[in-house]
Amino acid sequence: MQATHNGVSATALDGVTWQKSRRSNSQGNCVEMAALPDGDVAVRNSRHPDGPALIYTRAEIEALILGVKDGDFDNLLA
Repeated sequence: MQATHNGVSATALDGVTWQKSRRSNSQGNCVEMAALPDGDVAVRNSRHPDGPALIYTRAEIEALILGVKDGDFDNLLA
């Protein structure tokens, strides 16, 4: 696997399993996430699966998910 960094090609992340939300729609309007061997999490646009992946720490993803659950970003849907 290529060294991970923000903007790495998602196709360079060999052996990862990409997962999308059950709420994603059939038109590809979602992001996909994959756990990396070092504990980081890769995020890619499902419409461009060969495009770049953004790499986040587990703590950053946890903060995002908990913020979403708490409604911190609800104003972005208005």
